[in-house]
Amino acid sequence: MPQDSSTLDATPTQTLASVDPQISKLIHSEQERQEFTLEMIASENHTSPAVMEAVGSCLTNKYCEGYPGKRYYSGCAFYDEVEKLAIERACKLFGCQFANVQPHSGANANMATFFALLDIGDTFCSVELSDGGHLTHGSPVNISGKWYKPVHYPLVYDEARPDFGFIDYDAVEKLCMTHKPRLLICGYSAYPRKIDFNRFREIADKCGAILMADIAHIAGLVAGGSHESPFPHCHVVTTTTHKTLRGPRGGLVMTNDPEIAKKIDKAVFPGSQGGPLMHVIAGKAVCFGEALRDEFKAYAKQVVTNAASLAKGLQSRDWALASNGTDNHLMLMDLRRSKPANGEITGKDASGWLDNAGIITNKNTVARDERSPMVTSGVRIGTPALTTRGFKEDQMEDVADMIDRVLRSRGAENTIRKVRGEVVELCKQFPMPH
Repeated sequence: MPQDSSTLDATPTQTLASVDPQISKLIHSEQERQEFTLEMIASENHTSPAVMEAVGSCLTNKYCEGYPGKRYYSGCAFYDEVEKLAIERACKLFGCQFANVQPHSGANANMATFFALLDIGDTFCSVELSDGGHLTHGSPVNISGKWYKPVHYPLVYDEARPDFGFIDYDAVEKLCMTHKPRLLICGYSAYPRKIDFNRFREIADKCGAILMADIAHIAGLVAGGSHESPFPHCHVVTTTTHKTLRGPRGGLVMTNDPEIAKKIDKAVFPGSQGGPLMHVIAGKAVCFGEALRDEFKAYAKQVVTNAASLAKGLQSRDWALASNGTDNHLMLMDLRRSKPANGEITGKDASGWLDNAGIITNKNTVARDERSPMVTSGVRIGTPALTTRGFKEDQMEDVADMIDRVLRSRGAENTIRKVRGEVVELCKQFPMPH
């Protein structure tokens, strides 16, 4: 029986608001939240309209299993060109010879690297989660900690030392010489200091390990010349594309070694993923192109300058920071050692009060934290998103003052209300990229 065309649901020209008003309203609400809050989570940023346009394009409609020129489906000619552009730009941006742009996330990029380079049960060396590492660096709740054998190197824990909170490179070497890991990981999710990739390579060569850098947090700083590059020191480099790099949510694996490149490709597809998200890969290509411009170098430099300014503002108000400062885009407030906190404020308390005031941060463990990861003794704060909006040093001083007032008040309602109004006014002066 022929269907009445008026009942067919094929109406691709309808707007989201008319097709699904509930989702449309939620998206609008989230857009408004981002517009009128200070996004200070170190792993978040605001992408450009061009990146969002690419990710929201018709490229979402196609299956492209395989790699350029070696697809399992027909009709992939334009997708091949998109992926090749993303690869070429990634290699140029980071100064490497091979790049796999297909990982759906940083976790997928790390999992593929483990799958490519290790056998189940192999030992690898990393920093533990509570010291600034990542779930995929050996957490017991993650595949990396369940299928492989992590040994963790320490930070400097002695508060009397000037390098308190820094990576203890001598301890890294001693640990690696004892355990002889097959893989040594550097790169972190909550470490505020620069990484000495050359020193890590010396250690890796000495103990016979492959050196992997997870630069998910600092990729934009590396691309912009505000942090040393992991190349040529590291054998393999993984990253996300959505933090300081300011691209779409996704992952990336890079190397200069052709044999490692072949293993990585097989580990990504068919080893751990199916069809690539080609609309996201297009967004990555746009992001890499943006990061190759001189304006991005200025942006990366300002991210670091803003972080230093904010750290100074917090410290001048007696808030203690892990490692006593920052070299990059983030800082960790150590509430145990902060005089105004008197050891009583938790990371959960602090991030909740700041959230109510429109200052978005996240609770975070600090070195040798005795509180649980759901409570913590620290707060992680970053400057990438505010820098994207155009904030500079003067605004960082204002933000430090607002954070100080909220936390000193222990989340008092009148203080929250006043600071929330100030946040809205500040956001109006520095609108989101449109």
